[in-house]
Amino acid sequence: MEKDIRFKRAEFAAMVGVVGNIALAAMKWGIGIYANSKALVADAVHSASDVAGSLAVYFGLKAAKQPPDKDHPYGHGKAESIAAIIVGVLLLLVGIEIGRSSIKAFFEPIEPPKTIAILAVIVSIIVKEGMFRYKYRLGKKLKSDALIVNAFEHRSDVYSSIAALIGISAAVAGGMLGLDWLVYADPVTGLLVALFVIKMAWKLGRESIHNAIDHVLHEDETEEFRTVVQSIPEVKKLDELHAREHGHYVIIDLKISVDPHITVEKGHSIGKNVKKRLLEMKNVQNVFVHINPYHEERRYEDNLQIE
Repeated sequence: MEKDIRFKRAEFAAMVGVVGNIALAAMKWGIGIYANSKALVADAVHSASDVAGSLAVYFGLKAAKQPPDKDHPYGHGKAESIAAIIVGVLLLLVGIEIGRSSIKAFFEPIEPPKTIAILAVIVSIIVKEGMFRYKYRLGKKLKSDALIVNAFEHRSDVYSSIAALIGISAAVAGGMLGLDWLVYADPVTGLLVALFVIKMAWKLGRESIHNAIDHVLHEDETEEFRTVVQSIPEVKKLDELHAREHGHYVIIDLKISVDPHITVEKGHSIGKNVKKRLLEMKNVQNVFVHINPYHEERRYEDNLQIE
């Protein structure tokens, strides 16, 4: 039930992003064309990419909530990380296109943008910052890579809109004051936005790929798991523990040593107790326990897996 609630909240957040970005992209594109602002059109393209990003997150979440099956015994949690990678690639392509369009503007006749472009950017900044805060907090609470990446996509739009606001304002002022060179602040800002978007795409894509290739938690991040295992009296020694991230949940593989003189059934019972205790912890999806006979002077490599 708790997992169902998690996915419903995450999917709702993704759809909020889709609807909000469609509205913002349409507004900025229309006003950007009308107001003759390269920076605002570039910002509109950025928002349009967020629509695709939010849709990728939505379908990634739908896939991630599917239960384990024969082909995917560890579940589908990594679908969220894959969705995050898709968002990163989309951002990269958008950044390149914005940069190309802005550079092209330097070789064409240019006129100062209309004042209404400034109002459109201010509205975008307010809406996008609100969407960032909402998705980032929810993503952290639900431990969703896809939502967190999507949140930073909104934050990148905030920064690009702030840059656009400065450039558009400078270009408008240049037109009013008759300073022709200042009018080029608009395409210059479009180019800066493109560089920022490309940098953001690299950062988010790198983090998502890191999580997608069986990233294991560092020792300090698994301390809570180790404490639980070592608190069980029958566990003589915790030999090894690896906690792998699969999207929003964790799968744990561990080896423990027990009294070598107990029965197989007793050892199996100890392993099941360890597994039960770990599964009670938040975000732990599955646990695989291996039993070793405890000896102070030698270590056994043969293990008994507890199903």
